[in-house]
Amino acid sequence: MSLLEVCNLKVRFQADRRRLRRSSGCVRAVDDVSFAIEPGETLGLVGESGCGKTSLARAVIRLIEPASGSVWFEGEELTRLDAAALRSRRRKFQMIFQDPYTTLDPLMTAGEAIGEALDVHQLCQGEEDRRRQIEVLLSEVGLDPEHARRYPHEFSGGQRQRIGIARALAVRPKLVVCDEPVSALDVSVQAQIINLLRELQRSLGIAYLFITHDLAVVEHISQRILVMYLGRVMEAGEAKLICRSPKHPYTQALLSAVPVLDPDSKRQRIILPGEPPSPIDPPSGCPFHPRCPLAEARCREQTPALREIGAGHQVACHLVAPPPMG
Repeated sequence: MSLLEVCNLKVRFQADRRRLRRSSGCVRAVDDVSFAIEPGETLGLVGESGCGKTSLARAVIRLIEPASGSVWFEGEELTRLDAAALRSRRRKFQMIFQDPYTTLDPLMTAGEAIGEALDVHQLCQGEEDRRRQIEVLLSEVGLDPEHARRYPHEFSGGQRQRIGIARALAVRPKLVVCDEPVSALDVSVQAQIINLLRELQRSLGIAYLFITHDLAVVEHISQRILVMYLGRVMEAGEAKLICRSPKHPYTQALLSAVPVLDPDSKRQRIILPGEPPSPIDPPSGCPFHPRCPLAEARCREQTPALREIGAGHQVACHLVAPPPMG
């Protein structure tokens, strides 16, 4: 049984009518997305800013409510739970947020921020046990236990993100949603945080839903990848396979923008025209067709289904040949 299973999830937001010329508008942030995550696995979620990655992740753990679809965690449907029942389940899934500068309360010490999660879920047997657990958590993320008494402004960006990781791990979750956890950090610090997350996964058996716009990062940490565009999944499959042999034109364009250290590399940069369409008024047919260099007439009329083109490899594109029969 999968740890997490998401089925046909949709997320909608009501647009501000004052900013629209028409009477109403609905933002299709996530449009019919399905996937699963196994225990201890990392699934990478990739795409440009505004493609729906964060909305999908927040809907999965019900920080926002999906419009339709279902989310199953350890065989239980989260989308049917009331607030009280959901609160008791939140210990099993946590989130690491993007910006370590704004997600910590400046008036709380590192120890208080981490201890808050322990208090909410009543995981301590007295004050001494609470102090000991906080010190262990700080050590696990590479910080000195003495740092428990410091405030956020006394830490660097990488150290703040380590505190955020310790806070998420405090309740020993089985799934952690990582919402671009390294995008606000320097490149050298990014590598340290990625390596820390991998070490914690090996020692604790955590599963990750790892959100990023950087395919170089996601290939390093993920076993499988979902590539999103305008709220839909364009390509899905094994991370190494997709990064080495992408099939969807959008995935190919994303990969062409990844810096290559080899000066003899013959990789050509694919420049996509225009900007992603508005999720308030998405194009008919394939959502990528207005920017796709290979688009045909049927791409403008028919929405391609996400179909299997190889073992565990799925693509939503009319132009990718299906596997040969027999």
